[in-house]
Amino acid sequence: MTGHSFLQHIVSTPPLGGRISVSRLDGTESLGLPELYERARRLARRLRARGIGPGDRIGILAANSLEWVLLDLAALLLKAETAGLEPGKFAPSAELMARYGITLLFTDQPTDAPGAVPIGEVRALAEDPEGPEEDTALPAVHWAPRDVTTIKFTSGSTGTPKGLGATVGSIDSSLAAVQEIFEHKPGDDLFVFLPLSLLQQRYWVYSALVHGHDVTISTYEAAFAALRRVKPTVVMGVPAFYETAKRQVEARLRRSGGTATVQEAARHLFGDRIRYLWTGSAPADAAMLRFFHDAGLPIYEGYGLNETCIVTKNHPGAHRAGSVGKVLRGKEVLVDADGTIRVRSDHPVNYRYAYAEPGASERMFAPDGTVRTGDLGHLDEDGFLFIRGRADDVIVLDNGKKIVVRPIEEHMRTSPAIAECVLFCPAQTDLVAVVSPAAVPADPDAIAAQLALTNAARTADERISRVVIADAPFSIDNGLLTSQYKPKRKQILATYHDAVHDSKEGIHAA
Repeated sequence: MTGHSFLQHIVSTPPLGGRISVSRLDGTESLGLPELYERARRLARRLRARGIGPGDRIGILAANSLEWVLLDLAALLLKAETAGLEPGKFAPSAELMARYGITLLFTDQPTDAPGAVPIGEVRALAEDPEGPEEDTALPAVHWAPRDVTTIKFTSGSTGTPKGLGATVGSIDSSLAAVQEIFEHKPGDDLFVFLPLSLLQQRYWVYSALVHGHDVTISTYEAAFAALRRVKPTVVMGVPAFYETAKRQVEARLRRSGGTATVQEAARHLFGDRIRYLWTGSAPADAAMLRFFHDAGLPIYEGYGLNETCIVTKNHPGAHRAGSVGKVLRGKEVLVDADGTIRVRSDHPVNYRYAYAEPGASERMFAPDGTVRTGDLGHLDEDGFLFIRGRADDVIVLDNGKKIVVRPIEEHMRTSPAIAECVLFCPAQTDLVAVVSPAAVPADPDAIAAQLALTNAARTADERISRVVIADAPFSIDNGLLTSQYKPKRKQILATYHDAVHDSKEGIHAA
């Protein structure tokens, strides 16, 4: 597909093979991609009869489902935009629809907002062949590189989500670069469980429609139950998911009393067809990556932002431990003198936000579309990118010493007792850690042992003086993790403000 548009191929060429499956806790439903395409065309005709056409915007505020995929594909066939709205971050309302220019809002949540449609109605619209719309051909559409297909929203940790229009060229460029290094093909089954409101998760549906491989859609809650049934070849996950998987594999090894190997325990969880595991969106712990490589499940870390799409990726042909991979075709990484990373793209996602507070676009995007990432890192002599942390997560002590917190937090997370660690410096004199326990009840002795190991490896200014153990693990539900399972620093500080500012040294519960 190099030199051609994936999305234009999708709207003009029905797929010849492949399947899509939707896996829930109660089972898995499968459908051939040619039938999916026909249902999407039928849905598109029904939406067109309701007045949806080029430039109109469809909002989707619902959990992952077949209906989600059908709506997204129908929008592409109509040259309409989608707005992927993450449950928990948005609530269905007339105000929401007005704010984002949404003509129809499909949701699985109760609402009486005019123009809101229960997403459960989508299946009937897509499956029922009766109706005058069946005799109406869909007009041909053409997606140009600068056309926007969807408004995607930041999953970041602070403030109102920023909305960004994703261009066809940026999607095509990313899909082409990934296909070049991983060669997904018939026989592959890509397992997706993060919210489809995150555009990158929809990439793998687009890839299936073009390359004829299978794709399975699930949810985080159903993911582990589904893996053994589905037996995918590729799993798309964030580091927190693999940390949980690692603990499950280790627990199975303990229960086996030494009769099972780590390879057997890992295959019991993931199935016996894994070709590789994909991770990104947050820093991955080196011990976790080694664990899965040693278990015979190669796992490849990458790097990218909403504003850049995929920038770098480790892969079978180029992999370096500790890095987030080599720069992909169509991207250029620039490192400023202070270590801050900028990204230039042949096909930028966009040149500004569609929805953001004043000044946000100018802070993020240079006039030529180059993105100021705010991340710190360096490129080695072979072109592998290493990330040190966020520029705004550098703590400056009262003595002028600058502390990059990410390496310290990562060292703390090497303990099986610690799921997350976030550092603060309330008085600019010493570091305080808020720790999310890996299990309830927490294990203070194991946390104390890890604190001693971490402090022994640091300079005096980098040592942690106090640890606050969160009363419950950070989660999406309690608002302390993003949808990609990254800690929300400001919310964590607000939740544990008094404990962080307490002068009591040592380790104590919040």
